[in-house]
Amino acid sequence: MKKLLMWTLSALFVASCAETEKTVTDSGLLKSNFQTEVNGKRTDLYVLRNKNKMEVCVTNFGGRIVSVMVPDKSGVMKDVVLGFDSVQDYINKPSDFGASIGRYANRINQGKFVLDNVAYQLPRNNYGHCLHGGPKGFQYQVYDAKQINPQELELTYVSKDGEEGFPGNITCKVIMKLTDDNAIDIRYEAETDKPTIVNMTNHSYFNLDGDAGSNADHLLMVNADSYTPVDSTFMTTGEIVPVEGTPMDFRTPTPIGKRIDNYEFVQLKNGNGYDHNWVLNTKGDITRKCASLESTKTGIVLDVYTNEPGIQVYTGNFLDGSLTGKKGIVYNKRASVCLETQKYPDTPNKPEWPSAVLRPGEKYNSHCIFKFSVNK
Repeated sequence: MKKLLMWTLSALFVASCAETEKTVTDSGLLKSNFQTEVNGKRTDLYVLRNKNKMEVCVTNFGGRIVSVMVPDKSGVMKDVVLGFDSVQDYINKPSDFGASIGRYANRINQGKFVLDNVAYQLPRNNYGHCLHGGPKGFQYQVYDAKQINPQELELTYVSKDGEEGFPGNITCKVIMKLTDDNAIDIRYEAETDKPTIVNMTNHSYFNLDGDAGSNADHLLMVNADSYTPVDSTFMTTGEIVPVEGTPMDFRTPTPIGKRIDNYEFVQLKNGNGYDHNWVLNTKGDITRKCASLESTKTGIVLDVYTNEPGIQVYTGNFLDGSLTGKKGIVYNKRASVCLETQKYPDTPNKPEWPSAVLRPGEKYNSHCIFKFSVNK
């Protein structure tokens, strides 16, 4: 009898585990599709839910936000980020969808910088520059994951000295918390054993319509009086110029599509649309809104807060219909908006800009909040 009971309990446990492996999230993701091994480390899908039934799914492959389910003005839940249905798609179709970017988000000129009189050469993977930490940046690495509770996930990645050319062994943490006021609170921490540079961000591609259609009608606000222009290779020139009287002025909510194709304005031509860093008026005050995005279709509003000095607004200009994402949706040009809080691009080569240097004994702290609400 005892053996029969033990066998029954064991069978129930196995069945329960099998059921867990097949769990379908509210966004329609199959947990088992994210369970594999990459470079000797296990990947998985982690689910955060709050009391309002908002759901955020994250994979530790690249520390990526895979789906975000929020209610629209009618109470219907919408998935408002682009991504893939399986970890294999993230592996086989290189992208930055939802990723926790590191060691250095955005571009470093020619992949070169000098720190304490030592010259470093990084990979050149974008128009001759180093973009988002190089071709093997954090978005293609497996973070160690620990789900602290149903609403909080801690991701840790140890980047070795010399990885992608960067100096120092650096331990990085990304703590994602889904709050009960429908915010994704993201904190980045890092410590190093050698002077280095670090600039982390989240690279979610937001579409608040929930259907990955055009972003043209999305209303964008950026709390910034100036921005950093780029040349034809997307590299910052070193200037900081006013937005006043230009298509870069989003100090009041403006449809993204209203001026985006005005290529007579050379910055839009250089960026193939909006792909620029704005110099925030918030000056590191996490309590002040630095940007907002709103869908006039669903009423969903995304407010952004950060302690960083800048935000990169990228309007999906290089999406071209070649990628098919979740639920078989094709991602066409400008199907999203990225809002990447950050140090300015190429800061290591522009000492007059806020520093990205991290030294032994110091702790890097970057904070970003994506807060969702509805405008009815």
